[in-house]
Formats: sequence, structure tokens, C-alpha cells
Amino acid sequence: MAYSEETLERIRRVLLSKEVDFEEKKMFMGVCIMVDDKMCCGTHISKNSQEDLLFCRISDEDYLKAVERDDVFPMKMGERVMKNYIYVMEHGFEHSKDLDYWIQQCLNYKPTAKSSKKK
Repeated sequence: MAYSEETLERIRRVLLSKEVDFEEKKMFMGVCIMVDDKMCCGTHISKNSQEDLLFCRISDEDYLKAVERDDVFPMKMGERVMKNYIYVMEHGFEHSKDLDYWIQQCLNYKPTAKSSKKK
């Protein structure tokens, strides 16, 4: 699993500054941040482009706005587009205010997001 420890640390700092309880799980070829047992955001390095990516779980409305940007693309598993999940390219979260914006979008969606089924 390839991910940027620097990006993960930046995500941790944002969440801690917002006093959010979270846990980290290795998945999606990187690290996923779970909040209230729900996937929130995470990071991994693309095996195709070698770019550090932030993935975010956001609302339908925010998703439609986000995918219009040039620094965002939909998350796919194989050919299937994952509903409410996006990847943000490195230049889209290089500044602290940008990373904070994306994480806040994830946190805003969290109360209405469904939890993953326990296996």
C-alpha cells in the first residue's frame, strides 16, 4: 500500500483541530479515515500517475460541483463509478485551506452517510 505519510499527517492535524474522533484503516491501496464507523476521507498514491491523491466521501450536491473542477475526478472501482466518492489531485489540496475545505465537505456529509455493513 502506497500513501504519503506527510498527507496522512496533514489530514490528522485537520481532524484533530476540529476535535473529530477518527480511526485509520488501510484500504483502497492507502489509508482510509473512518469517523463514526463511516468512511470519510483518505489518501493513496496512484499506481498509474504516482500522484498523491486525497479521496473524499461527499454529498450528492457537493459531488456534482466537485467533478466539474479540473483537480477532481470520480472514484472508480474497475469500471464502476463510486457514488459520492471523489479523488482530489495533489494540486487541489496542497494548501492547508484547500485540505481543510475538502475534509469539511466530508464531515458535513457524515451525518447522512450510511455506515458500511459489518461482516
